Amino acid sequence: MLIDTHAHLDYPDFDPDRAEIISRAAEVGVTEIISIGTKIESSTRAVELAENFPNIWATVGIHPCDADEAPDDAVARLRELAQSTRVVALGEIGLDYHHLPEDAAAIIANKQRQAELFAAQLDLAVELGLNAVIHQRDSWEDTLAILYAYTGRVRCVFHCFGGTLEQAREVIALGHLVSFTGIVTFKNARQVQATAQEVAADKFMVETDCPYLAPAPDRGKRCEPAHTRRVAEKIAELRGTRVEEIAERTTATAREFFRFSR
Repeated sequence: MLIDTHAHLDYPDFDPDRAEIISRAAEVGVTEIISIGTKIESSTRAVELAENFPNIWATVGIHPCDADEAPDDAVARLRELAQSTRVVALGEIGLDYHHLPEDAAAIIANKQRQAELFAAQLDLAVELGLNAVIHQRDSWEDTLAILYAYTGRVRCVFHCFGGTLEQAREVIALGHLVSFTGIVTFKNARQVQATAQEVAADKFMVETDCPYLAPAPDRGKRCEPAHTRRVAEKIAELRGTRVEEIAERTTATAREFFRFSR
């Protein structure tokens, strides 16, 4: 049994065959999938999917790249969506400095807006008793600076983790987790492979981030939840263990973190 802890099932990439994709995942042992919200509309669709498929769960949140377009009542609308018992976390939320405006003044304003929305969503997570799914890109120090204030109040998973073992241990020391995608199967992904090989067995989860980041040998093609198994197989190979052990460990970690029966 495996859980794809980060999929974008609501994206139009899956419109032609969404039900078949969910079935294919189950056929290879990916029995549960978490559909991740990235804006109000995406979060709404994720909740609808979770309420229509018994093995789908949802998160609600506004991605940092969508911060400037977020409505003024974004937090209130997320709070309403999170009343569904199918919602298991806030996310994906965080900071992204990879996609910034070109104008210097606009960069400052965008970073401020990202930080404000990140903190507001973390406040909502605390209020609702939910954990959070973190998106971090080129913003490591600022992301941690904000999270430090929430230590002991909300736990987070750094999704699509690509950092060093030292960075993984830094966030784990704060009570958080990391999660690995199909990147771990890429030939040139030595850093993330080294981290996946050594990180504590009960401190990481597996995901696809589909439709992105299809694992080898399908890199560049549409990714789907069934590919979670390839991620787990590669991590098992790196750690010198059986894929069944990785599946058991990561599933237990995911169930404890997302608390599906809240």
